[in-house]
Amino acid sequence: MKLIGSLTSPYVRKIRIVLAEKKIDCEFVIDSPWVAGNQISRLNPLGKVPVLVLDDASTVYDSRVIAEYLDAVAPNNRLIPASGRERISVKRWEALADGVLDAAVAAFLEARRRDGERSQGWLDRQLGKVGDGLQAMSQELGEQAWCHGSVISLADISVACALGYVSFRLPDVRWGQQYPNLRTLHDKLMQRPAFAETVPVE
Repeated sequence: MKLIGSLTSPYVRKIRIVLAEKKIDCEFVIDSPWVAGNQISRLNPLGKVPVLVLDDASTVYDSRVIAEYLDAVAPNNRLIPASGRERISVKRWEALADGVLDAAVAAFLEARRRDGERSQGWLDRQLGKVGDGLQAMSQELGEQAWCHGSVISLADISVACALGYVSFRLPDVRWGQQYPNLRTLHDKLMQRPAFAETVPVE
Protein backbone atom coordinates (compact mmCIF):
# COMPACT_ATOMS: atom_id res chain seq x y z
CA MET A 1 0.00 0.00 0.00
CA LYS A 2 0.94 3.63 -0.49
CA LEU A 3 -0.32 6.68 1.37
CA ILE A 4 -0.27 9.82 -0.76
CA GLY A 5 -0.26 13.14 1.05
CA SER A 6 1.55 16.20 2.31
CA LEU A 7 3.46 16.89 5.51
CA THR A 8 1.17 19.78 6.44
CA SER A 9 -2.22 18.11 6.04
CA PRO A 10 -3.83 17.21 9.39
CA TYR A 11 -5.99 14.63 7.62
CA VAL A 12 -2.88 12.92 6.29
CA ARG A 13 -1.35 13.11 9.75
CA LYS A 14 -4.37 11.30 11.17
CA ILE A 15 -3.81 8.38 8.82
CA ARG A 16 -0.06 8.30 9.43
CA ILE A 17 -0.79 7.99 13.16
CA VAL A 18 -3.36 5.26 12.57
CA LEU A 19 -0.84 3.31 10.48
CA ALA A 20 1.83 3.66 13.17
CA GLU A 21 -0.47 2.79 16.08
CA LYS A 22 -1.69 -0.30 14.25
CA LYS A 23 1.84 -1.20 13.07
CA ILE A 24 0.84 -1.37 9.41
CA ASP A 25 3.65 -1.07 6.87
CA CYS A 26 2.78 1.49 4.22
CA GLU A 27 4.94 3.61 1.94
CA PHE A 28 4.39 7.34 2.42
CA VAL A 29 4.59 9.30 -0.83
CA ILE A 30 4.73 13.07 -0.38
CA ASP A 31 2.57 14.99 -2.83
CA SER A 32 0.35 18.04 -2.62
CA PRO A 33 -2.79 19.04 -4.53
CA TRP A 34 -1.39 22.59 -4.59
CA VAL A 35 1.70 21.62 -6.60
CA ALA A 36 1.55 21.64 -10.41
CA GLY A 37 1.78 18.19 -11.97
CA ASN A 38 0.64 16.36 -8.83
CA GLN A 39 -0.79 12.86 -9.12
CA ILE A 40 -3.62 13.39 -6.67
CA SER A 41 -6.29 14.48 -9.13
CA ARG A 42 -6.03 11.20 -11.02
CA LEU A 43 -6.20 9.18 -7.79
CA ASN A 44 -9.03 11.11 -6.15
CA PRO A 45 -11.57 12.94 -8.32
CA LEU A 46 -12.01 15.47 -5.50
CA GLY A 47 -8.33 16.38 -5.67
CA LYS A 48 -7.78 15.98 -1.94
CA VAL A 49 -5.36 14.16 0.34
CA PRO A 50 -4.96 11.67 1.87
CA VAL A 51 -5.31 8.93 -0.74
CA LEU A 52 -4.55 5.30 0.08
CA VAL A 53 -3.46 3.25 -2.92
CA LEU A 54 -4.08 -0.45 -2.34
CA ASP A 55 -2.03 -3.36 -3.66
CA ASP A 56 -4.41 -3.82 -6.60
CA ALA A 57 -3.99 -0.11 -7.52
CA SER A 58 -7.51 0.78 -6.38
CA THR A 59 -7.80 3.84 -4.14
CA VAL A 60 -9.49 4.80 -0.91
CA TYR A 61 -9.93 8.46 -0.05
CA ASP A 62 -11.23 10.69 2.75
CA SER A 63 -9.43 10.28 6.05
CA ARG A 64 -12.51 8.93 7.83
CA VAL A 65 -12.99 6.20 5.25
CA ILE A 66 -9.29 5.33 5.18
CA ALA A 67 -9.10 5.14 8.99
CA GLU A 68 -12.07 2.82 9.09
CA TYR A 69 -10.63 0.64 6.34
CA LEU A 70 -7.27 0.31 8.09
CA ASP A 71 -8.86 -0.47 11.43
CA ALA A 72 -10.93 -3.23 9.83
CA VAL A 73 -8.18 -4.90 7.79
CA ALA A 74 -5.77 -5.06 10.74
CA PRO A 75 -7.63 -6.31 13.83
CA ASN A 76 -4.80 -5.53 16.28
CA ASN A 77 -4.98 -2.39 18.41
CA ARG A 78 -8.56 -1.60 17.46
CA LEU A 79 -9.17 2.14 17.32
CA ILE A 80 -12.88 2.06 16.48
CA PRO A 81 -15.35 -0.07 18.49
CA ALA A 82 -17.10 -2.68 16.39
CA SER A 83 -20.68 -1.59 16.99
CA GLY A 84 -23.26 0.09 19.15
CA ARG A 85 -23.08 3.32 21.09
CA GLU A 86 -19.35 2.94 21.73
CA ARG A 87 -18.70 3.04 18.00
CA ILE A 88 -20.97 6.05 17.57
CA SER A 89 -19.17 7.82 20.43
CA VAL A 90 -15.78 7.47 18.73
CA LYS A 91 -17.15 8.45 15.32
CA ARG A 92 -18.87 11.46 16.88
CA TRP A 93 -15.55 12.60 18.36
CA GLU A 94 -13.97 12.17 14.95
CA ALA A 95 -16.71 14.24 13.32
CA LEU A 96 -16.25 17.01 15.90
CA ALA A 97 -12.47 17.08 15.47
CA ASP A 98 -12.72 17.01 11.68
CA GLY A 99 -15.27 19.83 11.84
CA VAL A 100 -12.77 21.94 13.79
CA LEU A 101 -10.16 21.06 11.18
CA ASP A 102 -12.43 21.98 8.28
CA ALA A 103 -13.09 25.39 9.82
CA ALA A 104 -9.43 25.92 10.75
CA VAL A 105 -8.29 25.10 7.20
CA ALA A 106 -10.93 27.44 5.76
CA ALA A 107 -9.86 30.23 8.13
CA PHE A 108 -6.18 29.77 7.29
CA LEU A 109 -6.81 29.88 3.55
CA GLU A 110 -9.11 32.89 3.82
CA ALA A 111 -6.55 34.79 5.91
CA ARG A 112 -3.96 34.26 3.15
CA ARG A 113 -6.09 35.97 0.51
CA ARG A 114 -5.03 39.42 -0.64
CA ASP A 115 -6.54 42.59 0.76
CA GLY A 116 -9.75 43.32 -1.09
CA GLU A 117 -10.38 39.62 -1.72
CA ARG A 118 -10.50 38.52 1.91
CA SER A 119 -13.90 38.28 3.61
CA GLN A 120 -13.61 39.19 7.26
CA GLY A 121 -17.14 37.95 7.84
CA TRP A 122 -16.28 34.52 6.42
CA LEU A 123 -13.03 34.42 8.41
CA ASP A 124 -14.81 35.31 11.65
CA ARG A 125 -17.44 32.65 10.96
CA GLN A 126 -14.79 29.94 10.56
CA LEU A 127 -12.88 31.06 13.64
CA GLY A 128 -16.15 30.98 15.55
CA LYS A 129 -16.62 27.35 14.55
CA VAL A 130 -13.10 26.56 15.69
CA GLY A 131 -13.77 28.19 19.06
CA ASP A 132 -17.11 26.48 19.54
CA GLY A 133 -15.64 23.12 18.55
CA LEU A 134 -12.74 23.43 20.99
CA GLN A 135 -15.13 24.35 23.78
CA ALA A 136 -17.28 21.32 23.00
CA MET A 137 -14.19 19.07 23.00
CA SER A 138 -13.16 20.36 26.41
CA GLN A 139 -16.63 19.91 27.85
CA GLU A 140 -16.95 16.39 26.43
CA LEU A 141 -13.53 15.36 27.69
CA GLY A 142 -14.04 16.71 31.21
CA GLU A 143 -11.77 14.90 33.64
CA GLN A 144 -11.45 11.77 31.52
CA ALA A 145 -8.00 10.45 30.64
CA TRP A 146 -9.12 9.56 27.10
CA CYS A 147 -11.84 10.86 24.81
CA HIS A 148 -13.54 7.47 24.87
CA GLY A 149 -13.05 4.48 27.12
CA SER A 150 -9.85 3.55 28.93
CA VAL A 151 -7.37 3.31 26.03
CA ILE A 152 -6.39 5.34 23.00
CA SER A 153 -8.89 5.36 20.14
CA LEU A 154 -9.49 7.15 16.87
CA ALA A 155 -11.23 9.82 18.94
CA ASP A 156 -7.95 10.81 20.61
CA ILE A 157 -6.04 10.69 17.33
CA SER A 158 -8.58 12.94 15.64
CA VAL A 159 -8.61 15.45 18.51
CA ALA A 160 -4.80 15.57 18.65
CA CYS A 161 -4.61 16.27 14.92
CA ALA A 162 -7.14 19.08 15.24
CA LEU A 163 -5.32 20.65 18.19
CA GLY A 164 -1.95 20.32 16.46
CA TYR A 165 -3.20 21.96 13.30
CA VAL A 166 -4.80 24.87 15.17
CA SER A 167 -1.48 25.47 16.93
CA PHE A 168 0.38 25.20 13.61
CA ARG A 169 -1.81 27.45 11.47
CA LEU A 170 -3.79 29.57 13.94
CA PRO A 171 -1.32 30.34 16.76
CA ASP A 172 -3.48 33.20 18.04
CA VAL A 173 -6.08 30.62 19.13
CA ARG A 174 -4.57 29.78 22.51
CA TRP A 175 -6.55 26.65 23.24
CA GLY A 176 -3.89 25.25 25.61
CA GLN A 177 -4.35 28.11 28.05
CA GLN A 178 -8.12 28.16 27.75
CA TYR A 179 -8.66 24.41 28.01
CA PRO A 180 -6.03 22.77 30.24
CA ASN A 181 -7.70 19.36 29.96
CA LEU A 182 -7.16 19.40 26.20
CA ARG A 183 -3.54 20.45 26.78
CA THR A 184 -3.04 17.53 29.18
CA LEU A 185 -4.46 15.06 26.65
CA HIS A 186 -2.42 16.53 23.81
CA ASP A 187 0.82 16.47 25.83
CA LYS A 188 0.22 12.85 26.81
CA LEU A 189 -0.38 11.83 23.21
CA MET A 190 2.72 13.69 22.04
CA GLN A 191 4.81 11.33 24.14
CA ARG A 192 3.87 8.55 21.73
CA PRO A 193 6.25 8.25 18.76
CA ALA A 194 3.42 8.14 16.20
CA PHE A 195 2.29 11.59 17.27
CA ALA A 196 5.67 13.21 17.87
CA GLU A 197 7.05 12.05 14.52
CA THR A 198 4.15 13.41 12.48
CA VAL A 199 4.02 17.02 13.68
CA PRO A 200 3.12 19.15 10.63
CA VAL A 201 6.01 20.97 8.98
CA GLU A 202 6.38 23.19 5.94
